[in-house]
Amino acid sequence: MQRTQSPLLGRLARVNPTAVFLVTLALVLAALFAPGPVGGVLLLALAGALVALFATTWPVQAPQTRLIRLLMLTLLVAVALAKLL
Repeated sequence: MQRTQSPLLGRLARVNPTAVFLVTLALVLAALFAPGPVGGVLLLALAGALVALFATTWPVQAPQTRLIRLLMLTLLVAVALAKLL
């Protein structure tokens, strides 16, 4: 790890991507099948976690990746707000 690199980034790099995908998929499915406001709050919590992750990794992402991530985040927030209403 470089001196300027955050310890958080080192920990994120060691996380198993398959496990993260499966946990996230389970959370999204639970939120989609949960009744109204509960599901919306779960989706908004996931969106908040993604915003924190995106802010951390933003400088090292390609512009195309940034665009796709912003579109997916927008879609997630839209679904969360629709569940809340």
